[in-house]
Order: sequence, then C-alpha cells, then structure tokens
Amino acid sequence: MEEKKDFNQISSQLFEYRSVEKKRLILSLTITLIVMIVEIIGGLITYSIALISDAGHMFTHAFAIGISLLAIYIAKKPPCHHKTFGLYRSEILAAFINGLFLLPIIGFILYEAIMRFLNPIEVAGFYMFFVALVGLAVNISSILILSKGKNKSLNVKSVFFHMIADAASSIGIVTVAFIINYTNWYILDPLVSIGISIIILYWAIGILKESTRILLEVAPKGMNVHIISTNLKNNFSEISELFNMHLWTITPDMLVFSAYIVLKNEKKEGGDVDLISEINEFLHKEYNIIESTIQVVSNDYLKSCNIN
Repeated sequence: MEEKKDFNQISSQLFEYRSVEKKRLILSLTITLIVMIVEIIGGLITYSIALISDAGHMFTHAFAIGISLLAIYIAKKPPCHHKTFGLYRSEILAAFINGLFLLPIIGFILYEAIMRFLNPIEVAGFYMFFVALVGLAVNISSILILSKGKNKSLNVKSVFFHMIADAASSIGIVTVAFIINYTNWYILDPLVSIGISIIILYWAIGILKESTRILLEVAPKGMNVHIISTNLKNNFSEISELFNMHLWTITPDMLVFSAYIVLKNEKKEGGDVDLISEINEFLHKEYNIIESTIQVVSNDYLKSCNIN
C-alpha cells in the first residue's frame, strides 16, 4: 500500500502544480490584457457598448488571473509556528475579493445598456466585427493554453471555464456585428451587452458562494461528516461511535478532517495506532483528505461528557 504523505509533502507537491499553473496563467493574462485593450479602443471607435462590455468582461478575468497569481506567490510561503497551514487561504480570499469586484462591473454595463436603449447610437458594425473576431481568436488561444491544466487544478479549471464564457460572448458579438453591418439593427448591441452581464453575474455568484463556503469552513459541496461517519463504520467494524467530527477546506484541493472515535472492544497496546493509520489512509484514498486527526476515547469518556 502506498504510504500516505504528510502535510508538508503534499504542500510541496501542490506548489509544484501551482508553478506550472502560474506559467499558464501568466500567458493567459498577457493575452487577455491585449484583447481587452483592443476591444476598448475598438468599442470607442465603433461606439459599440457590446465591445466595451466585453472588454469589461475581459478586465474581470484579467483581474481574477492577476489576483490568482498574487495569491500563488503568497501561498508559496511555508507553514510556520503561527501559520500552521501556511497561507494557502490567500487564494480563497483573492477569489472572494474578485467576486465582489465583479458586481459593480455588472452594474456599470447594465446602466450603459439601458442608456443605449433610451438613446440609441449608431454602431460601426464592420469594424466591430473585426475587433470581435480578434477577441474570439485570442479567447480560443487561451482555452487551448489552459486546457492541459484544467484537470489538475481547480484554479486553472475556473479560469478555463471563464475563457469558455468569454469565447461564447465573443461569438455573440461577432454575430451581432455581422447583422448590424447589413441591417442597422443597433438595438442588438445593448441586448448582447445585457447577455454578457448575465454571464458575468453567473460567475460572480459562483465565485462568492464557493469562496464563502471555504472561508466559513463549511464542508465541501457534496460531502458532510455523516457520509464519512457511515462509510467509516461500514469499512471498520471496530468502530462503535464517532463524534465531534469536523470537516473543512484549506483550499478546494486540501481537505482536513478530525474526529473522536469509540471502539467496540479495547485493542491491545499499539493496536489503536495501527487502526488510526488505516483510517487515515482510507480517508486520504476515498476523499482526498490530506490531513486527518483521529482520537480514540473510551465509553467512560462518553458517559462523563453526556454524549450518549
């Protein structure tokens, strides 16, 4: 059986993944910033609020990638006597700040779109089309860059799906620009910007919900201590009861669990240690829990604490 790695070993391994992740994110950030600048200039020249709103969309992703890179740099600092889990939570705090930052961006885009409904402005559909086409090409490039790392890192996976959303909005703008160029239906421009705002809002809510769950130390989505308790009892017949169970997340790929257990029969000297080792290995294998603290207590302890 493969030996279970300790927290420092896993931290080192995670940092290696993050080093590769950092290179991909830097490249993606560079591409995103270039497109954002092109779309802002193109939006001002063509009077397209859709292009400017998509540039706002790009900015939110550039901001997210930038904060993610900063968090990776901070998180590389090793654990110490007062930061026992290191600073991995900086990535979660960064995501929470990013989610909050998305909300005023959405408000601005919706305000500008409503103003365009009330005061329509002629849009240069021909130039808008080519600027949006450049944006689409670059989004596809970012998707290809990040696709190799999306299965190893939730951070990269999150940015990957952001780029998918960017590509979808770029396709919408390219289509609208083509239609405007031949029909002069300028009303489509603010309509698309509202659609983009809805996409941004969807991501903002998702970021805020996930980061808040982790910051409040709520169990990961789809998991809870009752599921783990039942599974442990089914796989370890020696266990009579589990209580004072806690399951929380340092980052989405770093889970921690602790519990008190009562055994059906007292084990011989050293037996508890073997059982705890087996439980730790089981938790790591089944749930990817990187650190678990199991304390064996007696029935007398239960009675004194009035737990039963």
